[in-house]
Amino acid sequence: MLDLTQPSAPRDLEQLLASLERVAPLFDAIPGVVFFIKDTHARYVLVNQTLAFRLGFKHKSELVGRTAEEVFPARFGPQYTEQDRRVLADGRQLTDQLELHLYDGNQPVWCLTHKLAVRNHAGAIIGLAGTSRDLQMPQSTHPAYPKLAAVDAYISEHFARPVSLAELTAIAGLSIAQLERQCKRIFQLTPRQMIHKARLGEASRLLLQDISITEIAQRCGYTDHSAFSRQFRALTGFSPSQYRQSQGDA
Repeated sequence: MLDLTQPSAPRDLEQLLASLERVAPLFDAIPGVVFFIKDTHARYVLVNQTLAFRLGFKHKSELVGRTAEEVFPARFGPQYTEQDRRVLADGRQLTDQLELHLYDGNQPVWCLTHKLAVRNHAGAIIGLAGTSRDLQMPQSTHPAYPKLAAVDAYISEHFARPVSLAELTAIAGLSIAQLERQCKRIFQLTPRQMIHKARLGEASRLLLQDISITEIAQRCGYTDHSAFSRQFRALTGFSPSQYRQSQGDA
């Protein structure tokens, strides 16, 4: 990983952008991956065409100088900007964070998001860089796929109750370390993320129906309404009621 605190780090954000000018077109050629750089005010200064397209813009330049809350659906953008500000405030790094994003037309897309603070040669934070990568189809040709497919099927059937790693390792015939590694390789997710995705996927479907949020929480394996709301917000950036309202508006 590039260490931007070393002497080779940029003097400022302008120097970083200048150094990326020749390779920036490559970011447009990566399918299923959103790439961006933001300044210390959480405003886009560099984006790829994938992000512009998904937000309904024809040109990347239309996003420059704007924050996520100005370009994402109104109920959700502020959550993404707040996440940016936390990274900018203390330099925390997000790695493989499973998120359900809503782009233009309120189409849900499962992504793995990475964000890191960009520092200059003196160690001061001068912006942030990030990617959001769409979850790909499982690698069905991998030799371990049949075992992991059985794990995935078990999670899909039993996510409404607590599912332990011991159950999953027994199904796969693998150690915990092997299970974690193979799940990441085949599904791009940890076993816990697979459980969260199954629960939140079902919850997002049920939120389109006339069912109370408390009942949805119970159906999806959460102990109570508040636990469900916390997890839903953690993975989507907004509350179950906000999600329901947005889909109703759409």
